[in-house]
Amino acid sequence: MARSHVAQTALGPMVIAAVEQLEPVDRRVVDDPLAVGFLPPVAGLLVRACRWGWWRRRVVHLTDGKAVGLWAEMLCRKRFIDDQVRAAVDAGIRQLLVLGAGFDTRGYRLADPERTAVYEVDLPANIDTKRALVRAVLGAVPDHVRLVPVDLGTDDLAESLRANGFRFDEPVVIVWEAVSQYLTEDAVRRTITVLAATAPGSRLVFSYIRQEFLDGTNTFGAARLHQSFVRDRGIWHFGLRPDQVAPLLAEYGWTEQEQLGGAELAQRYLEPLGRGEPVSELERLVTANRA
Repeated sequence: MARSHVAQTALGPMVIAAVEQLEPVDRRVVDDPLAVGFLPPVAGLLVRACRWGWWRRRVVHLTDGKAVGLWAEMLCRKRFIDDQVRAAVDAGIRQLLVLGAGFDTRGYRLADPERTAVYEVDLPANIDTKRALVRAVLGAVPDHVRLVPVDLGTDDLAESLRANGFRFDEPVVIVWEAVSQYLTEDAVRRTITVLAATAPGSRLVFSYIRQEFLDGTNTFGAARLHQSFVRDRGIWHFGLRPDQVAPLLAEYGWTEQEQLGGAELAQRYLEPLGRGEPVSELERLVTANRA
């Protein structure tokens, strides 16, 4: 199956996480020993080339040329979500649902394989690629992981999850990272409707693109990204203003707990490490709970 433009976007964030493993441990935002192995071979070569500092700086510069602070924002986003998943697992939640899993490694390094069931949902093309990579790295897809091919724009998410053993009557921690912008508002609402059927005690962590960016009224230092993703390719559709998040979640029985932008992420994750990279404000992170 040919990989669409949307399917291909799963690669970039994991390349950034993989390159971060080249930083000294005491300066590292994200610890992910599986990141390089889970990448396709060509991407893995790019990451290994970043052992040369000048090339790494060049790659970061090219990324931030599309959106100022994008590189650091993706790192902080991944760390924040890792922290939420760890907290949920430590609190006794025994299901992890990753929507738009791409090359994500959380189900293989943060979930206890003896106690936690992991459901990775993504486009069929990405699931095929992920299955092959996991087999190459681990020998087989672990028994506690289910790879679920779903197009959130057209397919029945609830039916696909049930067919793979997902329990709607047990709490779950849901990761919805860098996905909503690729969907229409109708698809976003249909997805949240499915998530609304999860058990009390469930947790949600997701990211969204600011509506001002999609409108073009504020590009947040990312004019080239807006030109590519919104105007030329037209693959980013959905955005929110920060004050719209809580009311939207409340419609579906979720209560917003925390919402962060670039400044808060930098303060939480970069400053304690003595790092001063810019962090983009075009995306925000949200946590929510079901009572």
